[in-house]
Amino acid sequence: MLGVPALPKIALAESKNQGIQVSTSETSVVPPSAPVRYQDDVVLGFSIMTVAWGVVGMLVGVWIAAELLWPALNFDTPWLTYSRLRPLHTNAVIFAFGGCALFATSYWVVQRTCRATLFAPNLARFTFWGYQAVIVLAALTLPLGITQSKEYAELEWPIDLLLAVVWVAYAIVFFGTIMKRTVGHIYVANWFYGAFILTVAVLHIVNSAAIPISLTSSYSAYPGAVDAMVQWWYGHNAVGFFLTAGFLGMMYYFVPKQVGRPIYSYRLSIVHFWALISVYMWAGPHHLMYTSLPDWVQSLGMVFSLILLAPSWGGMINGMMTLSGAWHKLRDDPILKFLIVSLSFYGMSTFEGPMMSIKTVNALSHYTDWTIGHVHAGALGWVAMISFGSIYMLIPRLVGKPTMHSVAAINVHFWLATVGTVIYIVAMWIAGVMQGLMWRATEADGTLTYSFVESLKATHPFYAMRLVGGVIFFSGMLLMAWNVWRTVKAPVATHEAVALTGGAS
Repeated sequence: MLGVPALPKIALAESKNQGIQVSTSETSVVPPSAPVRYQDDVVLGFSIMTVAWGVVGMLVGVWIAAELLWPALNFDTPWLTYSRLRPLHTNAVIFAFGGCALFATSYWVVQRTCRATLFAPNLARFTFWGYQAVIVLAALTLPLGITQSKEYAELEWPIDLLLAVVWVAYAIVFFGTIMKRTVGHIYVANWFYGAFILTVAVLHIVNSAAIPISLTSSYSAYPGAVDAMVQWWYGHNAVGFFLTAGFLGMMYYFVPKQVGRPIYSYRLSIVHFWALISVYMWAGPHHLMYTSLPDWVQSLGMVFSLILLAPSWGGMINGMMTLSGAWHKLRDDPILKFLIVSLSFYGMSTFEGPMMSIKTVNALSHYTDWTIGHVHAGALGWVAMISFGSIYMLIPRLVGKPTMHSVAAINVHFWLATVGTVIYIVAMWIAGVMQGLMWRATEADGTLTYSFVESLKATHPFYAMRLVGGVIFFSGMLLMAWNVWRTVKAPVATHEAVALTGGAS
């Protein structure tokens, strides 16, 4: 029904409650051995589109990185200019690639941890087609210059309305599945997925409030500095809940599953959840340092950003320590390498973010390529890598294969992704610090030492270095697409239960 290969009869419930919960006191209405036929057609559709949109979004990213070196690559065509393609890139990698990964994994996880089929399966299928429609409309309108010009919220009001409807449907399916669960316990991964779904709905609806003046144009419902504050309340918490909380839901399920042991500390995971969602909402003003925003609001954002370091590292440590006593598995399991290294980048970027929110540091870093490096440390290192690991786990299980077509290709992809990410962020770190120092350098009489053009010329070699890192990372994405295609197209195994490294399906 989704235009993807039919599922083999392998989606049987496990004999144990996923092997990831530490509590044994929960009671099930359905005996643990009773099979449940999960509805995974939507999961497969979203998993495949995760890879497809990843290729598209990262290709656009590589192209615009090349345009900074060779501006003639826009071919004097308005819809190929950097200013048109850059929002297309961010929307494609965040909401198309990342969003499809979140849909796929959340639908997989909520069924298995609740031992229940999806609530309203036809509504779940609507979320698939509706979300793909939003992505396609974004890909058509943004290069045409149809935009609200809000960071990460560029889509015009008709598309925003469609996205709101799709997201409400998503919430109904997800929380409806939790309501019909046959176990008493709600595993912590679902807490993070649930917080991500609810908060992103509020963020999107509030920030997208607009006064339409035509089908393709509108004015924000908020004035001046209020509009800026609402935008970065949305922008920062899109990072906090879409790119952090949602993917932490992945981490709390797929890391224990692949390691084959319970999460290191279930109590810490609950503390991590409440601390993170309580603090994250208040950190948005650190995007507006030294602007017309009241100084006390800027300071509030800085303080809460620093507080965020504790719960963020608590979650990172919890994931890392789940591997305690099983570190040898990293040698032979490239999927586990993706999952664990993603946590390393998560820890690094959640340390760097609070440090960059300190006013004196922000005075140097803001508006420079240091910020670009920071964003991509999280986007490539954390979000993309944990998505890669999770999708590599899901695809064979969804199509009835014992493993991916080429495990060696997964290992090559891991190294391409790691090396590409490191080259990229190192280039941007160096370029950003250099830019900040050049922009603030003054002569004895108070005049600027360097012009902006001089700083741009000095940055040029680092843009080339960034392009190299991006091409390496993108080549890994292409390798993944090939591997997924070969896995899906291979003959279906005859067995019903599929076992991979890290435990049962």
